[in-house]
Amino acid sequence: MDIQTLRKSRTSDFGKITEQFNKISNPQSNTKSFKDDRFWKLEGDKAGNGTATLRFLPIVEGDELPWVRLFSHGFQGPTGKWYIENSLSTLGENDPVGELNTKLWNSGSEANKEIARKQKRKLGFTANVLIVSDPKHPENEGKVFLFKFGKKIFDKIMDKAQPTFEDEKPVNVFDFWEGANFKLRMRKKDGYTNYDESSFSDPIALSPDDEVILKVANSQHKLAEFTARSNFKTYDELKKKLDQVLSGDSYASPSAADMAEEDRPVAKAPSMSSMSAPAPSQSKSAPVDNDDDDVMSYFEKIARED
Repeated sequence: MDIQTLRKSRTSDFGKITEQFNKISNPQSNTKSFKDDRFWKLEGDKAGNGTATLRFLPIVEGDELPWVRLFSHGFQGPTGKWYIENSLSTLGENDPVGELNTKLWNSGSEANKEIARKQKRKLGFTANVLIVSDPKHPENEGKVFLFKFGKKIFDKIMDKAQPTFEDEKPVNVFDFWEGANFKLRMRKKDGYTNYDESSFSDPIALSPDDEVILKVANSQHKLAEFTARSNFKTYDELKKKLDQVLSGDSYASPSAADMAEEDRPVAKAPSMSSMSAPAPSQSKSAPVDNDDDDVMSYFEKIARED
């Protein structure tokens, strides 16, 4: 560092110091924001329809895959409180909601099965994407963001990698040179967000200019943080939260699990969309929601407003 650089750094350094002084002096304004500007989300029109073109990006050095898979739960208990937490099943560990849902599902009671459906896991994925086209927000074009999506979009990625028909060539859509742009099409169908009309274009290089590709690669975000142990509460913490949501008492007796084992219906929670697809790591018959791209963000918004 030369003397001129040292002189110039004084202003920025003092700005950072002043910012910290302001945070200490005004702790009420120093609240954590739930908005993460690294994430991009498609904005629809008044009818809920929207379109954009994305490019899924390759593995970041240090990550295992170009995406991460995350299981979570989001439901309102009979107490009116919300349970919105990452599921330990993401890490291959036992999760109290998963265990409860398994007992409810295997109890033989249709009432308990219905409750298990409403408390089921949500399956979501996160990946790095380059925004090729965003008609609603053109300022996002050419920038790298994180993108959350559900199983339907993931299935479209898998279909390109493992095509059904022999005359179709497998495509690694995460490749800079031989990948493919993704035409994201969002529409409202029966009151729900639907992405069925989304599709991949023919394979094409992200750019003919290697410098552009290098710039995009250096703009990617590491994904490992989303499955770091620090992003998950302990089993005991989740169990305490679950009991509070279901009964209002973290030391409730009998517990929800006890009630399920005794084949007594647990108090019914407010309705959510129900599916009965199996969740292998919970039970051969316990449900998991495989296609809720926007459900968790919706629940988190509601919970913050309570």
